[in-house]
Amino acid sequence: MSADAEVGPDPDPGAPAHGVGPWPGGPDAWPDECRYDRELLAEGDRRNVVDAYRYWTMEAIVADLDARRHPFHVAIENWQHDLNIGSIVRSANAFLAETVHIVGRRRWNKRGAMVTDRYQHVLHHDTIADLVEWAADRGLLVVAVDNVPGSARVDRVELPERCVLLFGQEGPGLSAEALAAASAVVEIAQYGSTRSINAGAAAAIVMHEWCRRWA
Repeated sequence: MSADAEVGPDPDPGAPAHGVGPWPGGPDAWPDECRYDRELLAEGDRRNVVDAYRYWTMEAIVADLDARRHPFHVAIENWQHDLNIGSIVRSANAFLAETVHIVGRRRWNKRGAMVTDRYQHVLHHDTIADLVEWAADRGLLVVAVDNVPGSARVDRVELPERCVLLFGQEGPGLSAEALAAASAVVEIAQYGSTRSINAGAAAAIVMHEWCRRWA
């Protein structure tokens, strides 16, 4: 997780209840494995986690995710404080990305992440050049996602297994520097009248396409 990440909002107390109540049978029936959170066992677990992680501590969940994360990364340019970044982080958690990289402004709106940033590694890079250098040092290809002239359809190209999927901001898309630095530029096929789709939705589609091939 990011060392400088803000803590996300707690679930809305007025939202529909989900999750599970206290562990059946009371304290005498509690499991004694260290991965379980005693407070959650006593009060119930209403977090937005899969059932396999019910009652687990956050640290235990992160450790389990770390043992099986996928070898793709997600990067987002953050020059204009794009509100889609939180949604992209949430999707990165859902598709088990290795790390999310924020490029540009350090602070980002975490509301859309719905506290999934607590389970996701997040790194910051001041510039695209910093991100590209970081990726090159680890043998990761940078794949830019934008519907610009010369882009190849993502469903018709070879997506590298080890890569950084680089996304731009809502509206302007990727910067010229990002497009020039990428090893490849891909786009999502569209069939309606709109020129582009929401940046958060586009990121989820491309991450799923990676998982369809490699997960």
